Amino acid sequence: MKRVSEKTEDGQNQVKEEKNLTGQTGKDEKGQPAASHTSKTLESFTYLLREGVQNIWSNRSMSLASVAVLVSCLLLTGAAVLFSMNINAAMKNVEGNNSVKVYMKQNLPVLSSVKAGQEIKKLPNIKNCEYIPKDQAIENVMGMLGEKDASLLSGMTGKDNPLPDAFQVSFEDLSKYKDTVARIKKISGVESINDYSDVAAKLTRLDHMVTTGGSWVIVLLSLVSLFIISNTIRATMFSRRLEINIMKSVGATNWFVRVPFIVEGVIIGLLSGLLASLLLQLLYDRLTSTLMSITFFTPLSMGALAAPMTGWFILAGCVFGALGGIISISRYLKKEGGDIVDW
Repeated sequence: MKRVSEKTEDGQNQVKEEKNLTGQTGKDEKGQPAASHTSKTLESFTYLLREGVQNIWSNRSMSLASVAVLVSCLLLTGAAVLFSMNINAAMKNVEGNNSVKVYMKQNLPVLSSVKAGQEIKKLPNIKNCEYIPKDQAIENVMGMLGEKDASLLSGMTGKDNPLPDAFQVSFEDLSKYKDTVARIKKISGVESINDYSDVAAKLTRLDHMVTTGGSWVIVLLSLVSLFIISNTIRATMFSRRLEINIMKSVGATNWFVRVPFIVEGVIIGLLSGLLASLLLQLLYDRLTSTLMSITFFTPLSMGALAAPMTGWFILAGCVFGALGGIISISRYLKKEGGDIVDW
């Protein structure tokens, strides 16, 4: 409350009490309740969200096609990223390995193999040289296969053992890796060496090939996704052209007309991101479990990657959906009301 003093016709001062318009009455400067702005904002948001969902439902087939293409795009993107991450992890493992396995010639006498091992130990940069006879090698392979599959190799023992004698050789200095490998190859009786530098080079080429090919496919599918999403929203706009004409005629802003269609695209992108993330996690877990059962490679665990990958998928899907909505509607909002009806 505040008191106001003013003169009446008889010249005497009269004190009036006025209510603070923005204080105790709970009203704003226009005399409207302050809470009405919040409720109007909430109602507008609910209206726009409802309109976006209604647009999707009214064009279910086109919306489903948009989701399918966008999911394919996100799946390929995620698969390429996971493949590259696993390749990089494998390369770091290879590069950090300072040992090689030296295979002797098949049917080489044991004494000759032992003599070759002694020559390897005399070379510079040799930290350790462990002899692995072929009988022990086949036992190691059978142990890695497990009891169920080891029976397949039960007849490959003794004289029928196809594996050669070998040496596990570790180096002191990795900077002399190639020079040391070249010296070992010159020793009599040595058949081959599993040179990890060649493996690293092959992995690099494979990663480059998959990244390049995958990038072109992703770009192509991204364009197709934008095209289908834009046409889905355009179909919705065509079916509601009269309503849009009326809204513009009574003074609705372009953004008020535009937002429901952008919301439609964002919802399509959100659903696509969630679905693509779930599918990729399921496929990755199945594939990695199969690879671990038939190879010695340990892929990256999905546990630590699931949350950030889902977040990026949802963000990418929403961005694509919003772009599709903006592209499809911006062109037609420039038309006059009569032109909109005549689409």
